[in-house]
Amino acid sequence: MRKFQTLLAACLLATAAYAQQSPSLPILTFGLDLPYQVGYAANLSAGDSQITITNDGFALGNLCVNVYTYDEQEELIACCACPVTPNGINSLSVNGDLVSNTLTPGVPTAAYVKLLATSGGACNAAVPGVPTWGMVAWGTTLAPVPSGGFAPTRTAFVPGTLSELQLGQMAGLCGFIQADGTGYGICKSCAAGALAGGSKK
Repeated sequence: MRKFQTLLAACLLATAAYAQQSPSLPILTFGLDLPYQVGYAANLSAGDSQITITNDGFALGNLCVNVYTYDEQEELIACCACPVTPNGINSLSVNGDLVSNTLTPGVPTAAYVKLLATSGGACNAAVPGVPTWGMVAWGTTLAPVPSGGFAPTRTAFVPGTLSELQLGQMAGLCGFIQADGTGYGICKSCAAGALAGGSKK
C-alpha cells in the first residue's frame, strides 16, 4: 500500500509543478491508465481472442506489463511480463500465447486476465516492480450474435483494485510456475504490433 501512496503523492506533486510552469494548459488529471486492470476472453473454443497493450507515455520510460491468466476454476494457469516502450503497441493472442502452454492440463474455453504495469526491476511477473500509471489495454473476443455463430467485439480493460495480499499471491504463484512448472505456465510471447479482431475457427 505504501508504494501506491508514495506513487500517488509523487504524481500529484509532478502535476502541480507542471500546471505552474504551463498555466495556459489544463491541469493534468488521471484517466483510465491505472496500473492494475482486468479483462476477459470468452468462447475460446469458437476462435481466438486478442489483447492489445500500449504505453501512453505517462511514466516517461518503458513499462513492464505483468500478465496473469486464470481459467474458469479461478486457477492461475499462465504468467509472463511484456516490456512496452512509450507509445509502443504490444499484443497477445489468448489461444496462441496465454492458454496454449498452461500449467494445468486442458484448454479453457474462457480466461480472466489481470494486467499490472510496473517500472524498475527485471520485468518479471514473479517479482513485479513499482506499480506505474501509463498502461492502456483493450481486449477483443468473440460474442454470440442473434443470427447464430460469433462475431468479434472489442472492450477496454477495466481498472481494478489490487491489495498487497493479492499482489503477493499473484507474484508468489507465478514464481512457483517459473520454478516448478518445467516450462509450462509461461506465456509464449508478447509480440510487437497490434493484432486484428477476434478470429473464428
